[in-house]
Amino acid sequence: MLLTSEDISSDTGENLCVELRPVGYQFRAPLGDPYDDNWLVIAGRVVAPQGRWRFEEPVLLTDEARKLARWLRYAAGGRIAVSPGGPDLSFLEGNLAFSLAAESGDRVVLRVHLSLESAPARLGDQVAVEVPLAKAGLLAAAETWEQELVPFPAR
Repeated sequence: MLLTSEDISSDTGENLCVELRPVGYQFRAPLGDPYDDNWLVIAGRVVAPQGRWRFEEPVLLTDEARKLARWLRYAAGGRIAVSPGGPDLSFLEGNLAFSLAAESGDRVVLRVHLSLESAPARLGDQVAVEVPLAKAGLLAAAETWEQELVPFPAR
């Protein structure tokens, strides 16, 4: 899933973006534990005013990843309230969270909260990246995310 804006980061000269992609389960073979069996490793790439960085960590359970797809669809459909700053959607591991920073007409500003191993150490324990984009782009990102999750059913 690529969340990208037409806006250019003044620090990097590139389009602002947050890219998230499931790359596998934390453990290749099921262990018989409903949590351990379902951790997804997410590869992330961020281009933001705060800089550029990448991460690859087990940060979402399979059901949380699907919940994110629904939340993105709701945000694209105008069914998520704007949040003053804190996360609206968070997960067990705490590395990723999401909120809606603004909504106007056919545009939104999605706030992606990155913490712990998903944030660069130089920025502290957490950072929020705001990505302005069209609602149609957010819906397309949700659809892409759903397709990327197909190879990773709950085990």
